Amino acid sequence: MIRINLWASPRNLSTALMYSFAQRSDTQVFDEPLYAHYLRVSGAIHPGREEILASQEKEGEKVVRELILGPHPKPVAFFKQMTHHLLELDRHFMASCKNVLLIRDPASFISSYAKVIPHPRMADIGIEEQWNLCQQLQATDSLTAVLDARQILLDPQAVLTQLCERLAIPFQQNMLHWQPGPLAQDGVWAPHWYKNVHSSTGFQPYQEKEISIPSHLQDLVAEADFFYQKLFPLAIMA
Repeated sequence: MIRINLWASPRNLSTALMYSFAQRSDTQVFDEPLYAHYLRVSGAIHPGREEILASQEKEGEKVVRELILGPHPKPVAFFKQMTHHLLELDRHFMASCKNVLLIRDPASFISSYAKVIPHPRMADIGIEEQWNLCQQLQATDSLTAVLDARQILLDPQAVLTQLCERLAIPFQQNMLHWQPGPLAQDGVWAPHWYKNVHSSTGFQPYQEKEISIPSHLQDLVAEADFFYQKLFPLAIMA
């Protein structure tokens, strides 16, 4: 079977992509299966922390062994993942999966993330770890694709068609639309993060927005942009 890991930083279309893949007739989707592992190991305080810890397996190696590498009823398994959830995990399992990095310009996703987590650090947003992971995956020939959120919104069909080609699965037209409201596979954290996706019926047309970065986040945005500029040239273009 085909196992797809979407390695994202937060607030950058990862949930919309999970909803997109959930429309496929051949695919089962999983929402951030390593979230509880990350909260246990890091001690991070996130909205709904105790509920998340109670809702998922907290031992990351067991999640990898039994869920990510385990059997599934459909031929394609899609795992929406956050790169910073990989704390203290052996990464050899990625060689058995298709691995896709999802990036977004840091000013956009950090300003959005800070509305829920007001004082994020580099360790919270995953983009430095995306660059490290990119190099590791390239070294083992395990990187399938890099996606950029803006490019997806500019032309969802063109980008998803190219992605499906690299994943060796056919593009399905129904990936472009979904019913409004929650998905059965949403994690228990959805009420804190998924409001925009729940009110959508597909990928929203790209709109340039003027973003004001608070002074306490400007250094983080500049540092994150250093890694974004390294990753962007690898992204599928619309």
